[in-house]
Amino acid sequence: MLTKKLPPLRSFLVLVSRRASHLAQQQYDVIVVGGGHAGTEAAAAAARVGAETLLVTQKIHKIGVLSCNPSLGGVGKGQLVKEVDALDGLCGRAGDWAGIHFSILNRRKGPAVWGPRAQLDRQHYREFIQSELLSTPRLTVLEGSVEELLVTEPNPEEPGHHRVTGIRLANGSHRISSSSVVLTTGTFLSGSLFMGQNTSAGGRIGDAPSSAGLSQTLRERLGLRIGRLRTGTPPRIVKESVDLSLAELHPPDSSPTPFSFLNTHTRCKPEEQLPCHLTYTTPGVEKVVRESLHLNSHIQQDTKGPRYCPSIESRVLRFPGRKHQVWLEPEGLTSELLYPQGLSMTMPPEIQLRLIREIPAMHRAVIHTPGYGVQYDFVCPTQLSPALQVKCTQGLFLAGQINGTTGYEEAAAQGLWAGVNAARHALSMPAVALSRTESYIGVLVDDLVSRGVTEPYRMFTSRAEFRTSLRPDNADLRLTLKGFEEVGCVSSSRYREAVRVRDGLQDALVALKALALSTHNWRKKLPHVGISEARNTIMTGMDVLQYNEVSYEMLASCFPESFSPFLEFSQRLKIEAVYKPHCDQQKKEIERIQKEENMSLPQDIDYFSLPVSLSQEVREILDRVRPSTLGAATRLQGITPAAIIHLLNYVNQGLNHTNKLD
Repeated sequence: MLTKKLPPLRSFLVLVSRRASHLAQQQYDVIVVGGGHAGTEAAAAAARVGAETLLVTQKIHKIGVLSCNPSLGGVGKGQLVKEVDALDGLCGRAGDWAGIHFSILNRRKGPAVWGPRAQLDRQHYREFIQSELLSTPRLTVLEGSVEELLVTEPNPEEPGHHRVTGIRLANGSHRISSSSVVLTTGTFLSGSLFMGQNTSAGGRIGDAPSSAGLSQTLRERLGLRIGRLRTGTPPRIVKESVDLSLAELHPPDSSPTPFSFLNTHTRCKPEEQLPCHLTYTTPGVEKVVRESLHLNSHIQQDTKGPRYCPSIESRVLRFPGRKHQVWLEPEGLTSELLYPQGLSMTMPPEIQLRLIREIPAMHRAVIHTPGYGVQYDFVCPTQLSPALQVKCTQGLFLAGQINGTTGYEEAAAQGLWAGVNAARHALSMPAVALSRTESYIGVLVDDLVSRGVTEPYRMFTSRAEFRTSLRPDNADLRLTLKGFEEVGCVSSSRYREAVRVRDGLQDALVALKALALSTHNWRKKLPHVGISEARNTIMTGMDVLQYNEVSYEMLASCFPESFSPFLEFSQRLKIEAVYKPHCDQQKKEIERIQKEENMSLPQDIDYFSLPVSLSQEVREILDRVRPSTLGAATRLQGITPAAIIHLLNYVNQGLNHTNKLD
């Protein structure tokens, strides 16, 4: 997997142009608009499900570009990457190929909230993604800009007021037909770039703006509620102009941990990894921010910005007098640039240079590319189903920042799931959903479609009620088998590997539980372990493995015949043992929640005339969001427990009445 030879970029462009040369009058199952993290995962997933798929992007050579920070993963985000990989997505393997600094965040806490993260080489990541797309069967790539969606009357047998039948490209009447369309427009939907008091159309510096016709179609033709969000990016700094000796050195993990369950190692050798450096803002930084506010139109806008990745201007205004972290991160093994994470800014370029030079390590810094802000349209995600399909429009799916999220990982997770369901819709297969009890992807989608967003959404482990079960280490066991057997997006080779791992872990757990000794005998075997003298019971290997001082390797050395065959799973078995009491309790809670979540709410319910005791506010919320399940309704803001009970009783009465008639 990590020894593949990637084709040069020129070869990629030539081959793609050949594949895209006869598009006129062709019918596709799925068209994906946008070649970012959401779009690439959506296109690849749709093709894996079996759909003839077309990916349309403005610039083919920018497919897979890391628009902002060249990094992947983190706390909560790393869990999403592991789950995308478990469902045979691209970004995890791309991260293993392109990573140049690997670390596990939250290492001092339990494994459930560890955050796998990697700093990436921009060029290597892009090359890997492009190579994967090029070698994906049933996938064609086209360079172009989408002017509008083709919309017609709905299929009367399905819910919805409209039906999407394809796209029309800009600069002409070229129409391409499809059964499903996935929009992954990122920040390009009516995007505007801000630098100081200058504003221009666009979603990323150096790229053409998106077509206004697409935004108009969503707003006027389909009647969707559209909002406005903003984000930004820091300037890129010339590495040689920075005095890194004045910053704190932060080396990578000595043994890199791969993202992908298919990889046992990363492409970058441990000794070849690059360090990151940490420095801090100074009072001079705050002074520059305050003196330049009148020259910064982006920060003066009312448009909601990201709380969890704010600009330095926002941080100074919200937390005056504090010093803020600035991470100096490499952009590649041979790159001349540093990415100053924490210094997103939109002031004029000359003032950006003044601000940066107020930080001692960058007192002589040279800016290669100035930072800038972006404002863009997004579709209020409560208008989507759990399949990420627009409720009022048959065949239209949305993924990524168009749904109000921020971050590569959130975009990739949505893209994969939207691509899966777009393909299944096109192939006349039922939609699939992931519960928040079984995945972070389920948490992400449920939060979006049930609660909506008022600011760019970012994933955290705290958003998952069952995070001790939804760990990075077990994403394959949770999702790969389902991805193959029920969803259809996982290859047979990955499925076979997941089955092998599952069976091996099960056999090892059986062996651990089967070995039972008295506490006296355990103390003789493991004298350094603090097993209480007062305890006089029978303990299994599983019980003993829960002690902090005990590793699976220790047990294997004591009982090689029983445990040595499973040494490859040693870390996973240790984690399973530690979390077993918590997971047993959570399993009961999950079963209870699943009963609620699996109870469907009819989409044609007239909540305003429902003959139950519900307040007018609750009726308005339910009518606006139209949750697909009772579990989704429980998490809506403004929905009281009493309202859920009344709704539950009403649905149960309806089911009982139907059963009696049958």
